[in-house]
Amino acid sequence: MTRVLLVDDDPLVRSALRLMLGGQPDLEVVGEAVDGLDGVRLAGETRPDVVLMDIRMPRLNGLEATRRLLAAEHPPKIIVLTTFDADEHVVEALGAGADGFLLKDTRPADIVAAIRRVADGDPMLSPSVTRTLIAQLRTGPGDDRAQSAALRLTALTEREYDVAMAVGRGLSNAEVAAELHLSVPTVKTHVSRVFDKLGVTNRVQVAICVHDAGLD
Repeated sequence: MTRVLLVDDDPLVRSALRLMLGGQPDLEVVGEAVDGLDGVRLAGETRPDVVLMDIRMPRLNGLEATRRLLAAEHPPKIIVLTTFDADEHVVEALGAGADGFLLKDTRPADIVAAIRRVADGDPMLSPSVTRTLIAQLRTGPGDDRAQSAALRLTALTEREYDVAMAVGRGLSNAEVAAELHLSVPTVKTHVSRVFDKLGVTNRVQVAICVHDAGLD
């Protein structure tokens, strides 16, 4: 059972999400928070697996709440769910460590699928967000960023490097396992080590590091 926490200052949005997720046998809504501060508090109390996080909220916005949650000893997966897909929001949310970024007009079935996918360790971005991220990456990194990314990748073992390259191409754990002839649990172990050595919290950040190093 995947435990889900809703963080949104709009009660109608929370009600719609709770109704949407309530009929899923493998998902359980464990709490509703009215802003970022409330979300951080409730996450500590309910220990969710996945948090659906709004961006614009009173007292503490979703981006700062995401940073605080991911600094915890056992952080949840976080999907930013918002009405805004401005470039700075996408990049800042992913930079903060969010595992997914979806617009609130995303189809309910796709939101449910995103929760399951993120809970399994794979990132999830809506198509418009993916286009925004690609556009950002196409601007190309500066020399310092490229050198820094390449240096970080040297900390990986040969097998971890192979896994990082595959993750950088957007492959899921199952796809990486098939390509590298490994078991899925072994891939998950390697991915975890890649996260630790690169100092990142999600697969999108691995992909950005690979891109910055000029290896995609």
